[in-house]
Amino acid sequence: MVTFLPFPGYRPAISAGDSIGDRISPPYDVIDPSYLVKLQSKAHNITRLTLNPDPDRRYRSSRRELDGWMADGSLKQDAESFYIYEQTFEDGGEKMTRTGIVGILKTEPYEDGNVVPHEETFSKVKADRLNLLRDMESHLESIFGIHDSFGPELNRKIRDNAALVYRYVDDDGVEHRYSRLSDEKICNEITYELSDQKMLIADGHHRYETALAYSQENRGSEKKGYVLATLVSSSDPGLSIWPTHRLVKTESISEKNAIRKMSESLEMEEVSAEEMEKDLGNWMMGLRFRSGKCYLARYPGEGLWALDTYVAQEKILKDVYKWDEGKSQVDYDAELTSVNEKMSAGGYDLAIVLNRPDLETVWDLSMQGKRMPKKTTYFFPKIWSGFVIYRMD
Repeated sequence: MVTFLPFPGYRPAISAGDSIGDRISPPYDVIDPSYLVKLQSKAHNITRLTLNPDPDRRYRSSRRELDGWMADGSLKQDAESFYIYEQTFEDGGEKMTRTGIVGILKTEPYEDGNVVPHEETFSKVKADRLNLLRDMESHLESIFGIHDSFGPELNRKIRDNAALVYRYVDDDGVEHRYSRLSDEKICNEITYELSDQKMLIADGHHRYETALAYSQENRGSEKKGYVLATLVSSSDPGLSIWPTHRLVKTESISEKNAIRKMSESLEMEEVSAEEMEKDLGNWMMGLRFRSGKCYLARYPGEGLWALDTYVAQEKILKDVYKWDEGKSQVDYDAELTSVNEKMSAGGYDLAIVLNRPDLETVWDLSMQGKRMPKKTTYFFPKIWSGFVIYRMD
């Protein structure tokens, strides 16, 4: 049983001459340093809380700043509501819109089987977010979950009764539309329809696990048992998943020996760079080496062994490059153009180029209790932060 509720959210109060664009941001973990400087030049941007510019007093300084925004009217509180978050974007030349419902999700252990992860996580990241959560007593950013679906009649009611509160077009051309839904009867229907569904965590595993740990520290507080969440239907036509390619740096093995060792377990065919990109969909992955050599590769297997990121992790990163032993560095990039630029610049020894993940495969493996390698999926576009905050104190 998934428990998903409306809540009295705090959101930006926009005055004349102000813009919602000055208040919001992508998630904290995908912001590059130069963009962060630009965002934090705005007095009430959400990154001043999620990535406070005062590193020596990061957590408590963020809490004081949030309290100040509430006191000076920079944030206003709604009555209990859900929020409808639409993102319109282009992907592969096709215009798409993804629609999510924002509310608060009751946290529960994965073992209960209702909230389902699909990727492994980094413990260091969770520790940082838990410290921030303890001091803030607020969820500043939303996790992103996927559920089965609503019936067509409920979808119609949601569309007809949601009132637009913010609209913003970001630098990548993504249009963000944020609406408020406060009709009590419709809100109850949403909660009811979700109560017998499971939810797959698409993005925000660290945030969810941090929220769960926080709720277990505060068992006496009902409010602290929930996390801010944006839920999207698995049948949503705008549900777009990109691959996350791997970039490898190493001094532990030569290119010649790496290719020889890979060929012992993988079926490999040498091709040109153009052929690799053109025919990638017929293979499991593409391999581009520092020398310019390119290969298409596959591995015959079932379950996780049919998943490109798992094969890349086990048969290449671990077996060949000894990444798990600290002998190689692995970076990640969801943009193939960027990957090619980095390889052309000679910054890496190998690029592992992957196909788009299939949602059905991700869903099926996750429901079987299988955890995929970190960064198996990149759901595009990202869920932006700052449109609404869930305060728990």
